[in-house]
Amino acid sequence: MMGIELVLASNNDHKHAEFCRLFPDTPVLLPRDVGIAFDFEETGRTFFENARGKALALFRKAGRPVIADDSGLCVHALGGAPGIMSNRFGAAADGRVLETGKRNAFLLEKLAGVADRRAFFVCCLVLVQDEERFTSVQETVHGVITTEPRGRNGFGYDPLFLLPSLGMTMAELPHDRKDELSHRGRAARRLGACLSLDS
Repeated sequence: MMGIELVLASNNDHKHAEFCRLFPDTPVLLPRDVGIAFDFEETGRTFFENARGKALALFRKAGRPVIADDSGLCVHALGGAPGIMSNRFGAAADGRVLETGKRNAFLLEKLAGVADRRAFFVCCLVLVQDEERFTSVQETVHGVITTEPRGRNGFGYDPLFLLPSLGMTMAELPHDRKDELSHRGRAARRLGACLSLDS
């Protein structure tokens, strides 16, 4: 995506750093970098609805190309939960979300004694270049949930998500290897390929 500058529909510094790695030839800015206070309530029923909603909301404020993602962890034994509620999993009745360590501990409590620990990450990316012009891709990566956190390189549920073929969690992988294998890395490459075909 050379020749284009993107604003990321997020205030998450970890996610921003990952997007900068995934799109090395494309400047990726945060809303605050362009003087915008951005907050979006995710009310969609799917990853796509949330990602497109975020992208359009920021595009209407920024008036320039925007990229948004909605990502989450889906656990088979929990009927696909936390899914689109991944960031709010275990939230209090007043809506306050748990910090990452407590949220991960909550997930492990839910899976205590559960033998089937299969899970997959989902990432839906939406790039909005105009009000009625957008590109969307969605990718997954499959693994299993560990019984305790492992690794320091990732964020979110990464320390709990084990890739059986490697025997390592996402948080134990170096950044370049994670970007190659992760749901977000796969989605970014597919989005880049779509835009190359469109250019």
